[in-house]
Amino acid sequence: MFIQTEATPNPATLKFLPGKVVMENGTAEFRSEDEARAGSPLAARLFSIPGVTGVYFGYDFITVSKEAQEWQHLKPAILGSIMEHFMSGQPVMSGAGRAEEADQEGEFFDEGDEAIVATIKELLETRVRPAVAQDGGDITFRGFKDGTVFLNMKGACSGCPSSTATLRHGVQNLLRHFVPEVEAVESV
Repeated sequence: MFIQTEATPNPATLKFLPGKVVMENGTAEFRSEDEARAGSPLAARLFSIPGVTGVYFGYDFITVSKEAQEWQHLKPAILGSIMEHFMSGQPVMSGAGRAEEADQEGEFFDEGDEAIVATIKELLETRVRPAVAQDGGDITFRGFKDGTVFLNMKGACSGCPSSTATLRHGVQNLLRHFVPEVEAVESV
């Protein structure tokens, strides 16, 4: 098994491409060892490596976030854990694991804004998410209120130094261009 790695704009996060589907549907993000143990054998295995602080699963990639350690020290252990997991035949998610498609439950917007929200979601799905996924992250819609779009940043995007620029100059300008009702974009 050959696992490729790619740098992300976030220096504390590295993207791993195992050459296999990681999450058939949805995405999953883990920010603690307890959360990982409850939801994913692979995430639990990765959190057992000292210095790992976050794990995110996309369709065909895994992003791993770290503390202060250098990638040259962590990368071999991460690669080995990913390889061991896929060779074992275990599922990526346990029965208790949750794909984050359930994110829609926490959405908020006024009923009168349904058409605006539908346009915002379509733009995010077709133009923003594919680009962000290439960098090992994801952006999902959380809400729309008083002209402000609220987005949730995951994976490599969470805590990335350039995420503010991505939101302000990329996503905000795109949404303002196509949806005049959008005045600002905020991360939640």
